[in-house]
Amino acid sequence: MAIDASAPTGAAQKSPRNGSNRGRNTFMDRFWKRIDGNPSQGSGPLYYVILGVTLALTVIGLVMVLSSSSVEAITEEDSSYALFLRQGLFAALGVVGMLALSRFPVAAFRKMSWILLVLAVGLLGLVFTPLGVEVYGNRNWIKIGSFTGQPSEAAKLALAIWGAHVLAMKGALAHRTLHAIVPVVFPGGALLIGLVLLGQDLGTAIILGLILTALLFLGGANMKLFGITGLVAIVGAIAMVLLSGNRVGRINAWLRIDCDTNSACDQPLAGLQALASGSWFGVGLGQSRQKWKYIPEAHNDFIFSILGEELGLFGSLVVIVLFGALAVAMYRVAARAKDPFVRIATGGIMVWVVGQAFVNIGMVTGLLPVIGVPLPFISYGGTALFMVLLAVGVVMAFARDSHNDSIGATSKAAVASKRGK
Repeated sequence: MAIDASAPTGAAQKSPRNGSNRGRNTFMDRFWKRIDGNPSQGSGPLYYVILGVTLALTVIGLVMVLSSSSVEAITEEDSSYALFLRQGLFAALGVVGMLALSRFPVAAFRKMSWILLVLAVGLLGLVFTPLGVEVYGNRNWIKIGSFTGQPSEAAKLALAIWGAHVLAMKGALAHRTLHAIVPVVFPGGALLIGLVLLGQDLGTAIILGLILTALLFLGGANMKLFGITGLVAIVGAIAMVLLSGNRVGRINAWLRIDCDTNSACDQPLAGLQALASGSWFGVGLGQSRQKWKYIPEAHNDFIFSILGEELGLFGSLVVIVLFGALAVAMYRVAARAKDPFVRIATGGIMVWVVGQAFVNIGMVTGLLPVIGVPLPFISYGGTALFMVLLAVGVVMAFARDSHNDSIGATSKAAVASKRGK
């Protein structure tokens, strides 16, 4: 049988199955190319996707803080706008800091990594001085004059950048257990987590543990290490719960044990009632009933329940989709990165921001016990908002750097092509 000479080489051997696979691969390639964008376009779509999603979440957060905090601000502050204005100030400072950091070269973050770690340890140490302040049983705050801040938020960013720098320097050696542990797990990560645990803040310690786990995984640590450290973490968390009557009450509330007498049930049950009453499109912005002292910390840890009540399932899904878009954009920054430091640091920040968001949402919806973790960008808390905006600025700098690299690679390919002709 003759073969048509006009057909491309190997075309006669192509099967329909291979053709369909090629179609699926082409679709995914086109999808990721649309996400990554054209190398000749400015700072690149990823940079602007991260910027746009971050600003959208920040604006939503400011609106919800204004709505959820107005009742408490009337009774405890000089004005019903007091907490909103304070949050707005930190948001403005955070956005300026985010945009400034987005212009930094990658090398600058590596140079300051050890400085950031030392500063984080020093700030956490101030918690145990007369500057330290206890809030709801957690000594995790410092107060200087009228300023109150949470040093553990700075520790999250410091751990992500410093840990990524060390693991990137180790390279393939990170696969060896001792090299993975020293100094990232011990003394670095253990010191930060230990200081937070001394302040009785188990929720923040869990988030730091998630960041550390992501860094080790992306850095190429041996999988056996995760089994050992995971077992130690679980045993430690159980011990922390059993040694605290407040935490035992929260676990019982999660399991709906003795809710007739357990006051810890009040917050999660009121949060679920708020979400249920929101229905599809909510009762209207500012019209929440549960914020009238029915939900403790309505403007902080449980702000998502107020959002669900006022904006309904639709508003809740918008926030979840925005966090999902942020996760996809950060994933692409990490996936495209040639520098292992960029890949590891981006992964650590992604797990911090997006992981903490879904822990908070799981906590509010009853999927997880209440552990006092705020919703990034949305919950009230100036320090938390400021630091998470700075963290996004770091990822934006990575996105711009990787985009510039792709422009350089495209230019070199074009020059090579011309020379070949």
